[in-house]
Amino acid sequence: MAEEMVGTPTGGEEITQDDKLWALLSYIFCPLVGIIALLLEDKKNRPFIKYNAVLSIILGILIIVLSGVCIGVLVWFYAIYLGIKSYQGEVVEVPVLSDFVRNQGWA
Repeated sequence: MAEEMVGTPTGGEEITQDDKLWALLSYIFCPLVGIIALLLEDKKNRPFIKYNAVLSIILGILIIVLSGVCIGVLVWFYAIYLGIKSYQGEVVEVPVLSDFVRNQGWA
């Protein structure tokens, strides 16, 4: 497995299959599943799920805003790619957004 990066959103906890599945679903059906994950008490307390849910919500909003320009489809494909990487247990880094989410204290 890949080495854990310093400052990763896992909080030192083991990433379970359930965590990976919720991360994948939150990217495929963004922003809907990300919002649902943050509303469920047991899911929002898992750092890996919370991190990926917040990122998927932001990407979902970008998809909705950029859909009128047809760029939203490309962002959605990127979100699916991130979901697959998350399902493999990797911590994904979205340029600019990952740092923004961490600096805001959202994940």
